[in-house]
Amino acid sequence: MSEPTKAQAPSAAGGGRPSRKGIPGLGSLGGLGEMRHLGLLGALALLVVVGLVTRPDNFATASNLVSILSLAATIGVITVGATFVIIGGGIDLSVGAVMALASVWATTVATQSYGPVVMAICAILVGTGAGLVNGLLIAYGRLVPFIATLAMLVAARGLAQRMSDRKTQLIDADNAALVELSTTRVLGIPLLVYIFALVVALGWVVLNRTTFGRRTYAVGGNPEAARLAGIDVRRHTMLLYALSGMCCGIAAILIMARTTTGSSTHGDLYELDAIAAVIIGGTLLTGGRGTIMGSILGLLIFTLITNLFILNGLNTSDQLIAKGLIIVAAVLLQRRNLKERAP
Repeated sequence: MSEPTKAQAPSAAGGGRPSRKGIPGLGSLGGLGEMRHLGLLGALALLVVVGLVTRPDNFATASNLVSILSLAATIGVITVGATFVIIGGGIDLSVGAVMALASVWATTVATQSYGPVVMAICAILVGTGAGLVNGLLIAYGRLVPFIATLAMLVAARGLAQRMSDRKTQLIDADNAALVELSTTRVLGIPLLVYIFALVVALGWVVLNRTTFGRRTYAVGGNPEAARLAGIDVRRHTMLLYALSGMCCGIAAILIMARTTTGSSTHGDLYELDAIAAVIIGGTLLTGGRGTIMGSILGLLIFTLITNLFILNGLNTSDQLIAKGLIIVAAVLLQRRNLKERAP
């Protein structure tokens, strides 16, 4: 990936809107990004056809559509945060465990006694705090992101188990307003899906229309050039992980609404689904290039695959094998595209 010139790099740090070529990895997002999105839409259309052929009575129903959207909502919020982190050149393996910790903390008896609003705020603060710890260890402690977030995965899951005594914590009747996010529907769609859509919209605006987003591309594309341009790379990296943690907190609210529980088992393997969705969506694992919409399309592909496996009564292990093959294919396709674009 080519480095920005001295004339281009400062524009990524300032408030003015730089040219797309002035941000590492963003110059080719126009045509190439649109082609990739079209390819993802084609894959979605193919999965829909498979669903209509194999399960015509169950697939094309309103209840199944709501089920798909509800499942995508929780992982989708996490995927938005993961997109920022990976574009910024990092990786976060702790998202599923952090979401579980946030759900357990928010459903403790002490927290529930203050009502649903405090529970929601607690979940967001716990998620953001865990993400901030990740960011501090990586940006200022200079730990490798893989190691730091792996340690957080283990620690957060363990803390969640200790707080809950390995028991599922139910949301009591006094906090039914939280559960209504899943049960209340507008135009036939649960409120939690609208929350997911709002997070996606905000993520798109921040990534594409703000200085923070331009700096994220710059840091992921070439950290040294970003530093020379005046960007505080360490501070920005810390904020990216805090943002990922905040998304985990929001996802915890959604999963509490769906399941009416807080549990240390929530979010198992969510980190793999989120990272896979981001990769399939075209975001480079090395950072500097990617889109929110690509990640969401990748998420919908994975969610549809899961739904088709369930409807057709296929083995869960086969589903995991299929997802693994898709991830490998996506990475190989990325490498091929990079080689073709190399001078």
